[in-house]
Amino acid sequence: MGVYQSLKEKAEAKLVKKILLSLSNLSNENMIRIANVFEKFTSDKTTISAIEQVKKLIKEDHPAVKFMRRIVQDMDPNCRDKFIENLLIRGLIQRQKVRQEVEESGSCAPFSILISPSMRCNLKCIGCYAGKYDMKDDLGIETFDSIITQGEKMGTALFTILGGEPLVIKDQLFAMCKKHNKSFFQFYSNGTLMTEEVVKQIRDLGNIIPVISVEGYKKETDARRGKGVYDNAMKVMDLLKRYRVPFGYSVVVTSKNADLISSDEYVDFMISKGAFVAWHFLYMPVGEDPNLKLMPTPKQRLMLLDRWKHVRNTKQIFIVDFWNDAPYVGGCIAGKHYVHITSKGDVEPCIFTHMAVDNIKNKPLIEIMKSDFFKELRKRQPFNENHYMPCMWIDNPKEARDIFSMFNCHTTHPGGDVIIKDKKIMKGMDKYSKEVKKLYDPVWKKDFPEKANKSKK
Repeated sequence: MGVYQSLKEKAEAKLVKKILLSLSNLSNENMIRIANVFEKFTSDKTTISAIEQVKKLIKEDHPAVKFMRRIVQDMDPNCRDKFIENLLIRGLIQRQKVRQEVEESGSCAPFSILISPSMRCNLKCIGCYAGKYDMKDDLGIETFDSIITQGEKMGTALFTILGGEPLVIKDQLFAMCKKHNKSFFQFYSNGTLMTEEVVKQIRDLGNIIPVISVEGYKKETDARRGKGVYDNAMKVMDLLKRYRVPFGYSVVVTSKNADLISSDEYVDFMISKGAFVAWHFLYMPVGEDPNLKLMPTPKQRLMLLDRWKHVRNTKQIFIVDFWNDAPYVGGCIAGKHYVHITSKGDVEPCIFTHMAVDNIKNKPLIEIMKSDFFKELRKRQPFNENHYMPCMWIDNPKEARDIFSMFNCHTTHPGGDVIIKDKKIMKGMDKYSKEVKKLYDPVWKKDFPEKANKSKK
């Protein structure tokens, strides 16, 4: 990077940060004036379109604007600064140029890399396989460090740490955050190992946020995770809020909790606890003993689409639903905008795809991303002209079977290939995808008429 470009980026970052920090004091009118200034300095059509959308939200005094003010006002200054500098400025804006260069070279740069440095866990939740792993199955800190370094060079904006329970290797995790202090991290946790001292460490690091896993209220959470887990999670949220550490919560959405976790009452409760973001993952029939009855029905899935629209228009929280939000990212993003690296080093296209061809210990990530396997995956994306049906496993199962029959994939977890080998599961997926198509095709045409008409041509 040239000296001029470096100085330019520093000046841009300083300006963006100054504007964001002033949000709590600026009137809506002044915010629009600032947006107009930004618009004059760019000729990029996508950026101009985004600025126009922001101006529209400001004029409407939309909850999204209030949410940005909440970030500035409610976060600990160190956490707030790292969020703005590491994720918003460096990750989203500046590293985008690096990601583009990687793509132009023939590879693909994931926006986020999911890493499971250890599959060990202190709980034994129903349906989870983490209890079958021990220390010898850990990734190792050298490989852990190497993955982050490789991701930074490729322009990765966010590193998501999974498991197992990440706090089982707390010292390794926090050492990586400290070493890579220009990057941003999040980790998913059951919360049982998150003491007050741990919360203070997270605050002092600033560049990592926890996401607490729940299944609903006490009844739903303890039924799967064990007695006392929910009460502990609530205490942890209170600690995080007290120390002004930003955090989120995650839910595995099933046919049993879909209505509850999408209710106004539940979302409002989580906002009152201090949550900034909510991640929602549909139950997937993968792994050992998959249960098709736990999958949210197509009608429930459509209900969630309407519920999240309502939440976004009325509440100050960032809601993510990987399936219903797929139209905004062009369908499936597996193996394109994100990948998952297991504790053994296997590079999976997504967290629900327990199959892989390459291992990070044998080949650099930039080479793996341009392998025939990942190229074929990206070539077929989106798997459906209706982007409300993004998933190759539950929405387009024939595509998944075809892809994985082409390559010499190995299973990365026990039962990982059941979804393409068990005839009962396969039959259930075919039926499910047909029902989803019947419900979602009219919605796709209504919500995105231009895209729907274009796909017909």
